Amino acid sequence: MLTQDAPQDTTAVTMDDTTNIADQIGQRVDTFDSGVLEQIHNFLAIQLFNLQNTPVTLYSLILFVIFISVFSVGGKVISRLLFKRVLGRVEMDEGIRYTLIRFTNYFVIFIGVVISFQFIGIDLSGLAVIFGLLSVGIGFGLQNVTSNFIAGLILLIERPIKVGDRIIVNDMEGDVREINMRSTTIQSLQNISIIVPNADFISGNVVNYSFGGDNRIRVRVDVGVSYGSDLDLVIRSLREAALQHPEVIREPEPTVLFRNFGDSSWDLSVISWIDDAKRHFIVASEIRMNIVRIFRQHDIEIPFPQRDINFRNLIEIKKDEKSG
Repeated sequence: MLTQDAPQDTTAVTMDDTTNIADQIGQRVDTFDSGVLEQIHNFLAIQLFNLQNTPVTLYSLILFVIFISVFSVGGKVISRLLFKRVLGRVEMDEGIRYTLIRFTNYFVIFIGVVISFQFIGIDLSGLAVIFGLLSVGIGFGLQNVTSNFIAGLILLIERPIKVGDRIIVNDMEGDVREINMRSTTIQSLQNISIIVPNADFISGNVVNYSFGGDNRIRVRVDVGVSYGSDLDLVIRSLREAALQHPEVIREPEPTVLFRNFGDSSWDLSVISWIDDAKRHFIVASEIRMNIVRIFRQHDIEIPFPQRDINFRNLIEIKKDEKSG
C-alpha cells in the first residue's frame, strides 16, 4: 500500500526567517541611531573655553544664543503691547512715550542676558571677569561703540532731543525719527534718512527748535526797497504782508527793522513768529509772495544792483578808411 508524505510547513519557516531579519535590522538601526546620537552629543559637548572655571560648550553657547534671541523678540513684542494697550491710550509727550518703550525693551533684554548666564551655569557675582574682558576689547577699538551706547542712554534719560523734534546737528537739519542704542535716525528736509552717532549729540553743538516744549520760532524775511520809496508805507506794507499769513501769531506781533543803507536800496527785515518750527521755510516763502503782491499794489519798487561806469578820457575810434 502506497503512502503519501505529508507536506512540509514552509510557511512557519518563512515567518521565522522574517522575524530574525526584522530583529537584525532593528538592532542595526538602534546601533546606528545610538552611534549618531553619541556623535552629535560628543560634538555638542566640545568645550570651547572656560569662563569663571565653568566650561562653556557648544551646546551651552547655542542655548545662550537662543535665549538671547527669544528675549530680544519678546522685548519688542512686550514694547508693542505696552504701546497699544497702555501708552497709546494715555495722553503724554511723544518723547516720554518713546523713552518708556525703549527702556522696556532694554529691560527685557537685560533680564534675558541674566537668565541666560545662569542657565549655562555662570555665577553672576563674577561678571567682573566679563567686564574685564570687555574693557580689553574697548582698548582695541570699541571706544566708539561704547561711547555711542552710553550717549544713547543719556539721550533717553536727559532727553535733550526726543522723537519728533526739529534739530540741526553737524550742519544738517531734520526731524528726529528714532533713537537707538548706537545711533539716531534723522529725516532731513529732503526726506533722506541720516544716521548720526549718538556721541555727536553729547560732544557737539545741537540746535533743537522744540526744546523745553516751546515750538515757536522766529521767521525773518529780508527785502530791499528803492531810495525813492515812502518808508512809512513800506513798513506798513511789510507788517501787513506778515499779518495776512494765517500761521503768524499776533503776540508778539510782527516787527519791521531797518537794517542798513545798501548800495542801491534801503535794507529792511520783517520778523514774525509761528508756532510750528517745521513750517519755517514754507511760511517764509508765503510771506515773500505776500510782499511782492502788496508792493505791486502800492508801486513800491524792489531795485536791482546798478553800476555807473564813467570814462575819464574819451577815446576816439577812427574808422579804417580801407574797411569803409
